[in-house]
Amino acid sequence: MTNGRAERTFGEAKRIVVKIGSSSLTAEADGRLDPDRVQALVDTLAAARSVGREVVLVSSGAIAAGLEPLGLTRRPNDLPTQQAAASVGQGLLVAHYTRRFHEYGWPVGQVLLTVDDVTRQQHYRNAHATFQKLLHLGVIPIVNENDTVATHEIRFGDNDRLAALVAQLVHADALFLFSDVDALYTDHPSKPNARRIDVVESPDALNGVDTSRTGSRVGTGGMTTKIQAAGIATSAGIPVLITAAHNAAAALAGEDVGTRFTATGKRRPTRQLWLQHASYAAGQVHLDAGAVRAVVERNASLLPVGITEVTGDFEAGEPVNIIAPDGTVVARGLVNFTSHELRLVRGRSIAEVGEKFGPEWERVAVHRDVMVNLVGATQVS
Repeated sequence: MTNGRAERTFGEAKRIVVKIGSSSLTAEADGRLDPDRVQALVDTLAAARSVGREVVLVSSGAIAAGLEPLGLTRRPNDLPTQQAAASVGQGLLVAHYTRRFHEYGWPVGQVLLTVDDVTRQQHYRNAHATFQKLLHLGVIPIVNENDTVATHEIRFGDNDRLAALVAQLVHADALFLFSDVDALYTDHPSKPNARRIDVVESPDALNGVDTSRTGSRVGTGGMTTKIQAAGIATSAGIPVLITAAHNAAAALAGEDVGTRFTATGKRRPTRQLWLQHASYAAGQVHLDAGAVRAVVERNASLLPVGITEVTGDFEAGEPVNIIAPDGTVVARGLVNFTSHELRLVRGRSIAEVGEKFGPEWERVAVHRDVMVNLVGATQVS
């Protein structure tokens, strides 16, 4: 993709997801929420909305907004205090957005997501339906992770990743990641020989590029998390632009700012996107080599006869990783048996399963329509 075409993609995208980092919403001196920076972002997004573009805003800043009311001078490190700050600050953050967007005549809706909302199939469907209705009604969704209930074990890890998953969820035309980093560079930005990378057309092009720059003291992410998020979105057919918040208006207009990541994959059904990028694995199903070839190369459903081992405890309908004999995860899918049942039927043909356990047990372990190949045409010897 040429630079001109890339710029038009971002300038003409109708449905956009915008992620804003904490560092872009807070004062440098004390890390507290800066109303002027919030206003600047709202001005830009309201302008985009006024010309018919649909906007979903994934906004960090809840914890930062809670620092001042709690008398904290910096972002806390322990989870309970982070959750307390998020609880206090989320309402303040949304109040800022509500008031300022209202001045332009645009209603906003708060959407707090947990990992379950984009990893469990029914939750994912419900979240998709909610976003669709909000956008249909002309509402600007304000999205954040539900930090007040998330744990270290079950959280997105960073709002860059959350934004990429939300972009998939709403079928966005483009994803914009705004922070205090104006672009990706060939070297650390502090070095005199560093040059801005305008366009990234393949992840391989980033080999040897320094992405070690970290975020500010009020944020959680750096350039590495943004590149990972870009990989998630572009693999689903969604182009991504990374730049600083002060370039927001120029970025949305399609001007030559930041680093643009071109889409590397095709748009696929929401369920497949969910399975590949958003779903957790409740357990593991290990296969023999023949079953791996059938699943990966022939796109066949997984039959009980090809299963050699089952690990983990899961219910029917949960996602499981499908493992080759060498330990490689080759696919992920929604299993038709509980872990206990699958241990009983593994290694048996469907006919044998029906004969031993009854006709209601005669089913595939994972149907191909609810399974996604994670490695392409992997060769198994």
